[in-house]
Amino acid sequence: MRKFYFLFLILTACGSEKYFGKKIDNSEVHTYESVMNEAFTNGSINTKISGEILETCQKKGCWMSMATNTDTLLVRFRNYDFFVPTNGAEGKTAIVEGSLFVDTISVGLLRHYAEDAGKSKQEIEKITEPKLGLSFTADGVIIQ
Repeated sequence: MRKFYFLFLILTACGSEKYFGKKIDNSEVHTYESVMNEAFTNGSINTKISGEILETCQKKGCWMSMATNTDTLLVRFRNYDFFVPTNGAEGKTAIVEGSLFVDTISVGLLRHYAEDAGKSKQEIEKITEPKLGLSFTADGVIIQ
């Protein structure tokens, strides 16, 4: 019985991180704020950052929004090679590795994302201008 309990504790502890896409590690993680100026200057950079998951695509998990200390970042997944959970990830910390880049998101795409997130028709209709900012294309994600 003791061996079983010990094995259960080890498996439970090891299961605290979930990996999606390319297997990445949680070392050398930068803050969004420490790399955003370089991304704006160069147009894009490859990096690894972390933040709190605010929401994920409710239809299939093909994107997520992540809060940093100063911004909300849209994270998409390279070539739709993988997806994250459609619910239950909100409020958890994510580490993403991939490309941080300058992006203009069209009104149509912003409305599509709002629809995927389950926003009301009134909220969707309020989206009338494209958004210029930084976006992220992830090769791998860890949800802690």
